[in-house]
Amino acid sequence: MAATITLDTLVDWLKLADAAIIEHSDELTALDAAIGDADHGSNMKRGMAAAVEAVDAGGFTAIDAMLKKVGMTLVSTVGGASGPLYGTFFLRMGGALAGRDEIDSATLAAAVEAGIGGLVQRGKAVEGEKTMLDAWYPALRALTAHPDDIAGAAAAAAEAAAAGRDATEPMIATKGRASYLGERSAGHIDPGAASTALILGALARAIAGEAA
Repeated sequence: MAATITLDTLVDWLKLADAAIIEHSDELTALDAAIGDADHGSNMKRGMAAAVEAVDAGGFTAIDAMLKKVGMTLVSTVGGASGPLYGTFFLRMGGALAGRDEIDSATLAAAVEAGIGGLVQRGKAVEGEKTMLDAWYPALRALTAHPDDIAGAAAAAAEAAAAGRDATEPMIATKGRASYLGERSAGHIDPGAASTALILGALARAIAGEAA
């Protein structure tokens, strides 16, 4: 297994993430129907499809330019809060990878950390408030625990994100639309954490060599 990944792997990631969102869009919408606007699945499906189309049309040769295009596309095509949040994540991730042709495990972790920083700034949230951060932060900790093994780091991050997603179920939301429900938000998985787990699962598969 290669110690680094390139632009091609990241393109495969986006395409695998798009496929995963399509496959689970009804599930994401059902989760959002319980505590939100019932549109997370459809919004994410539209946004990821647009991002893949933009990448296919762009002829990108630089990692940062490709990820920034993904971010801008998500901001403009995904409705609700998720568009600005995911868009900001990819924009910040791209910025952290400026000038990079190859990415090792430590660099990937730093780029994800930069993306999460954008989520925090944009969403004004912290871990434990029943948001997508409850999947992103466990994933980041898993990434940083494997500084010399990018495939192992990505696999561990995907597993940690899935566990983080599941851990949102008993939480009471204190941020976002779900917070309006107060204690009634408990008993439901956060849809943003669920889509985060899908995206990180796709990253692990791309790094493991699965083609889109």
